[in-house]
Amino acid sequence: MAVTEQKIAVEAAAESRLELLSREVMEAERQTKENLSGGYYIRLAEEADGQRELSEPFHEEVRQEIQSMKKASSNLRRAYLGTAALADELEVRLGQAGSKRRRRRTAAPANSVIDMEEEKIRHFAQGINFYKLALVCVIGSFAGVIVEMLWCLVWNGYLESRRGLVYGPFNLLYGIGALVLTLLLYKYRNRSWQLSFLGGMVVGSAVEYVCSWAQEMAFGSRSWDYSNMPFNLNGRICLQYAVFWGILGVFWIKDLYPRMAKLILRLPNRAGKILTWAMVAFLIVNSIVTLTAVFRWSERLAGEEPSNAVEAFVDRRFPDERMERIFANMEFS
Repeated sequence: MAVTEQKIAVEAAAESRLELLSREVMEAERQTKENLSGGYYIRLAEEADGQRELSEPFHEEVRQEIQSMKKASSNLRRAYLGTAALADELEVRLGQAGSKRRRRRTAAPANSVIDMEEEKIRHFAQGINFYKLALVCVIGSFAGVIVEMLWCLVWNGYLESRRGLVYGPFNLLYGIGALVLTLLLYKYRNRSWQLSFLGGMVVGSAVEYVCSWAQEMAFGSRSWDYSNMPFNLNGRICLQYAVFWGILGVFWIKDLYPRMAKLILRLPNRAGKILTWAMVAFLIVNSIVTLTAVFRWSERLAGEEPSNAVEAFVDRRFPDERMERIFANMEFS
């Protein structure tokens, strides 16, 4: 008997304030339902049947009760979503803490650890700010090219350029994808992987579609076409790659982003800011030169001769052979 009472006491003590309040809310909902059944419902049914005529003040009282319950429902919905999110994050953090001993040295650090270290040293790229996003874009632009070139080598047996800019192994499609994934999935970094998967599917597919559309509108060219794949949308995106984007979303925010953030943490504040601005300037200039070179390439393919000294210089600096090596998969319509 004493053991049972002790167990009940422990369980009662373990109940949080939120759990106790939720029980009170459930009881209040039950009492409200009983009051409506024994009061408003009967009187309104009698009026609908013609047995009695209710006053306008009573109708106004009912309307106010309806508005009150709608507000309560809205508040409870927000409380439910918020509490579910807290429980999910706490469970994920518990799993991270429990798996610490089992982690290999090569394993990615937990996002919660990155958050703590950034706050501790007041790092210049703390959280989600301009510096963090700019560095993520730069690193993503570089890493994406390397990974896809290696993938091409393994899958096809040869190396082929996957660059998107004329200078250096950079492709802004990967950089923008990494930036958008980080920006939109950051709030779920300490949440369960299912949210990251869905977010990755939506975000990655949207970025891929917009980039394909923008390239075709600007230059009349495409760098990929999924028209022959099932469940595609205008050949710009398809279900298979949407799933890949979802997997990448999980892999990105749970593994690649914390590794990248840990790398960024090693940059001193002053030197890190200077390096970030230098890389941003480099990518901007690189993008302008790339747009100019691709535009002239499309004009040359259409048989247009250079009309000024700048276009002639671009033709000499970026002839067709060089552009074909850089943009191996670009096709003009």
